[in-house]
Amino acid sequence: MELFNYKRRQSTVVQVGGVAIGGNNPIRLQSMTTTSTLDTNGSVEQTKRIVDAGGEIVRLTTQGIREAENLRNINIALREQNIFVPLVADVHFNAKVADVSACYAEKVRINPGNYVDPARKFEHLEYTDEAYSQELKNLEERFVSFLNICKENHTAIRIGVNHGSLSDRIMSRYGNTPSGIVESCMEFLRICKREKFAHVVISIKSSNTIVMVQSVRQLIAAMEQEDLFFPLHLGVTEAGNGEDGRIKSALGIGALLSDGIGDTIRVSLTEPPENEIPVAKALVDYFKSRENHPYIPATACESFDYLSPQRRKTNAVRNIGGDHVPVVIADRMDGGTVVNSQFTPDYIYAGAARPEGAESTNQQYILDAPAWRGEANTWPAFQVEQLYALPAVESPLKFLFLTYLQCGEEVIACLRHHPEVVVVIQSNHPNRSGEMRALIHQLMNAGIQNPTVIFQHYQLSNLEALQIDAAADCGALMIDGFCDGLYLHNQGTLTHAQVDAVAFGILQAARLRVSKTEYISCPGCGRTMYDLEETIEKIKAATAHLKGLKIGIMGCIVNGPGEMADADYGYVGAGRGKISLYKGHHCMIKNIPQEEAVERLLAFIEEDRKK
Repeated sequence: MELFNYKRRQSTVVQVGGVAIGGNNPIRLQSMTTTSTLDTNGSVEQTKRIVDAGGEIVRLTTQGIREAENLRNINIALREQNIFVPLVADVHFNAKVADVSACYAEKVRINPGNYVDPARKFEHLEYTDEAYSQELKNLEERFVSFLNICKENHTAIRIGVNHGSLSDRIMSRYGNTPSGIVESCMEFLRICKREKFAHVVISIKSSNTIVMVQSVRQLIAAMEQEDLFFPLHLGVTEAGNGEDGRIKSALGIGALLSDGIGDTIRVSLTEPPENEIPVAKALVDYFKSRENHPYIPATACESFDYLSPQRRKTNAVRNIGGDHVPVVIADRMDGGTVVNSQFTPDYIYAGAARPEGAESTNQQYILDAPAWRGEANTWPAFQVEQLYALPAVESPLKFLFLTYLQCGEEVIACLRHHPEVVVVIQSNHPNRSGEMRALIHQLMNAGIQNPTVIFQHYQLSNLEALQIDAAADCGALMIDGFCDGLYLHNQGTLTHAQVDAVAFGILQAARLRVSKTEYISCPGCGRTMYDLEETIEKIKAATAHLKGLKIGIMGCIVNGPGEMADADYGYVGAGRGKISLYKGHHCMIKNIPQEEAVERLLAFIEEDRKK
């Protein structure tokens, strides 16, 4: 893997109707309808809105034979209006539905966790090698039959593994781990290879960005070992809505796009599906601008494990580095002192002088070195050209802004003798995450253990653009374990409070620091029997004060119970007008009328937290 220089991963080309995925083709944008697939007119109209927004592929849920057969009517209605977008059938729990869908859709998505294996009971099963082998033979027999239908109809497939829906069989042998996720996928890919079926796209998704990114990295390594180069579909499942959904999606997807990984993407938002396309397009365009960038010469540290990275070992300087959660640094160079009590920066950079009235705010201010006079609660920030002055300042905490090109032998020697210095890494390179990676690897190769703060600078006046760009720039660095702090600097018209909230949101999306309630909510589909958008807003309004709690809000049981394992509490559609409440992946209260469900969830959480 090329860590420092952006280059698209080479994959095979898969034709999905009139759209080619992989190879040198553009990264394709897609979404999924939320209408019932039996509602032909509603599905057609929503598909048209997705296409009008720029969507190139549209997926529809097919939970039964009737839905699968109605894809034919939806396809005809679209073609009659000169709309030739490929349709993808989304199949769970019923392999026969996949067979039927392959006759009417350009692509069929199957989920290895429930294609043949029985529904999950979250039980540990004991398998002998012989019994496990027999299960694989049963899987192969059923899957080969499906592949033959796909061959006859020129239908592509997506093998879509979800962290939340691994089978009990896989989890019993491999655990709920990236290794288990990868093996769940590889079982099917090996059959495709033996059957010489090449029209395969792959996805591995999770609501946990770390699991999602590490699983995809490990899948690519496993495929390369077996000479497989299928294109990849990227997405963070159950990302949520609003700021949370955009930041989490951009961080997870961006971490992979920055390494050239990904041939088609779907941003899963609990919003109208056409809202997903502009976010996906912004991500793709942002990374496309890195193509043909100036070469970054760098040497990877041998101890760095790209497939299963751990947090870089650093010496703690006060509350920065070591085992401390990453800090947030903000700036108030305009003299402002106002902070949001929920998203209060740990340090505020003020430039030459502390703002007037700062003494009463209890904030830790950082000043430029020449302005520092030894105040008890003030620490200086150094520009690299002031390196010669660093030893003369008797401060317990010093900040040194540093770029890759500036990090020469003199800087390395200075850092080696001054462990109290926190390095603030920055870049003006078109591939800023690659150059920042190069700087960290240079420090690691030199044995430097000073903490590092990621500095990202922008000139944006659109909040969504900042959420997407900043999360995308930080994703790979944070997944790699290179973040002891984050400093976002924006010269647009956004408020300090907005920028601070984005910084804390990025750290939470990377699972590095919790500052608010986290919501794991699916985007909805034709299986959903209640208003997801309205429900999530009600639950957010009632639980926003429960900092650190993870609440899952799921439309149905496909991924619901599985993703509940990563949430503290869950709200899952159980049927038309019925909701079940979960603690972890255990169903605690079944089939509550929808009208009562939000209040019952809040009462259940309150009572359970008293225990």
